[in-house]
Amino acid sequence: MAKQYALDDASVVVVIGSGAGGGTVANELAQKGIDVVCLEAGSRLTLADVENNPPAMDAKMGWYDKRIGAFLWVCKTVGGTTMRWSGISPRLQEHEFRVLTSYGQIDAGTSLIDWPVTLEELAPYYDRAESKMGVSGTHGIPPSEESNNYKVFKAGALRAGYKQVTSERLAINPVARDGRPGCQQISFCHSGCAIGAKWSTLYTEIPKAERTGHFELRANSMAVRIEHDKTGKVTGVIYRDQGGELHEQKARAVCIAGNVVETARILLNSESALFPQGLANSSGQVGRNYMRHTFGSAIAVMPKPVNLHRGARQTGVLFDEQHHDPSRGFAGGYQLQAIGLNPHSISNSIGDWGTGHTEFMQNYTKLAALFITGEDPPEADNRISLHPTEKDANDLPVPVIEYRNHANTDAMRDHAIAASRRIYESLGATHFWGGDAPVGCHNMGVARMSADPKDGVTNRWGQAHDVPNVFVSDGSVFSSSGAGNPTLTIVALAIRQADHIAERMKRKML
Repeated sequence: MAKQYALDDASVVVVIGSGAGGGTVANELAQKGIDVVCLEAGSRLTLADVENNPPAMDAKMGWYDKRIGAFLWVCKTVGGTTMRWSGISPRLQEHEFRVLTSYGQIDAGTSLIDWPVTLEELAPYYDRAESKMGVSGTHGIPPSEESNNYKVFKAGALRAGYKQVTSERLAINPVARDGRPGCQQISFCHSGCAIGAKWSTLYTEIPKAERTGHFELRANSMAVRIEHDKTGKVTGVIYRDQGGELHEQKARAVCIAGNVVETARILLNSESALFPQGLANSSGQVGRNYMRHTFGSAIAVMPKPVNLHRGARQTGVLFDEQHHDPSRGFAGGYQLQAIGLNPHSISNSIGDWGTGHTEFMQNYTKLAALFITGEDPPEADNRISLHPTEKDANDLPVPVIEYRNHANTDAMRDHAIAASRRIYESLGATHFWGGDAPVGCHNMGVARMSADPKDGVTNRWGQAHDVPNVFVSDGSVFSSSGAGNPTLTIVALAIRQADHIAERMKRKML
């Protein structure tokens, strides 16, 4: 029988969200014998519910509560966006932890700060995260299978003069490991992975936490606000269950991992006389400095069949451009990643109609494609706020998402598209398309870590500057975006945070 905690049990840690950050910190705490209640707004699927059908799975696990403004492609389900991600798992590089020192303030609109954490400090937690997730090419794990799309990408990259291209760094089992099978190379990674080869907290961290006897998952439980006492110490979380009834779960501490929009919303919605701008928001930084990476795609028609739909969705990374070189016309760097796209995605990317469109669609089996992901500078005006009057179905203020590309982002994408063209044309590509990919994933920054409390929301442990028993456990704490996919860093920070929470509890400091 699953563990159940009383609503008035104030000894538990309440974790809001069950994705990469929430699922990991919950399991790490439970493994240490700390009692955890995890509130997840979405439902719990099983592997039997997962089907190789992107529209059907999007309907099952997409987040479609009303939001205003820029689109975010996130999930509302147990496992969060680890159900949809492609598994690419690079580490941040040293210069990406020191962006203000490395780049300077890019212009008056940006708000760069250095992380209060170094790569050296995080390295042992990266090791633990890679081992936990089964990242290929690390800790004795074989490289990922080289798909045809990757082989084309690698051959073109080498011919174009690049050297750092690899099929490693993928958190999808290349062989059976940790009770899960090896990848079958069927390319439906964004549909949840029907066999469980891809790392997702749904079938890794959550069941492992349940087996400890120190964990309870409450699915279909939407966190509404966080309560505190007269001293400002948090005492519990109010949430709405599937039937619409409100409950309060008492708490010793709260970890928030709602994937930027919900993390910002619950902090802002927890305003009080003591915290008039929202919980943990004396700096006014909650919701600000939202980042989502420089995104783009490149698609080419090759002379011979590639069949890019066969293999894992993303099967390789080029690291050569992930450095800071202002002579390229922008600050920071980017990665190129081989990607398999279905016909619908190809058509949407290219857009328009006519011969330019049909040349690609009629030659689908000859297509090769890659994904561009690069550093996105923080700006205070890129933000998530709450609508002053409009409410959603949960009677919560509707989030308002304001985001615009910085000029640095556009310059970086142009450079990456030109590099992509060189890669494919070096192999005789007959047609090439490159452009923006406004997918709204890789969300970061709305409760960022800062050495100075006035510059952010949390300290080097993801602990709120204003409220010692509130922690942020997702990508919201990123001080800068770096170039690569954020999930590995989220997991590494969550493991580190759980160690910190456990130590503070042991010393009766929490």
